[in-house]
Amino acid sequence: MNQLKRYFGIVWIILAPLAIVYLIKTAAAEIAAKPVIDTKIQWGVFVVVFIPIAIGLAIFGYYAVKGEYDQLPERSDEISD
Repeated sequence: MNQLKRYFGIVWIILAPLAIVYLIKTAAAEIAAKPVIDTKIQWGVFVVVFIPIAIGLAIFGYYAVKGEYDQLPERSDEISD
């Protein structure tokens, strides 16, 4: 299972910049197709919100590759007050 986590870490690291590039290309195409202020604001917000999410995805993948998630903490089923 730990190997699978590491493989998916590589997938996340590769997927993050690809998603950013695809989003920016799509935003540029949509803005070029309809260059009004509403479209520019909408796609600007999409890009600004999504880039930190994609960076977090890459960081998550980096930690997965490094093995930070190999030993997860024990789960307690007890209800504490």
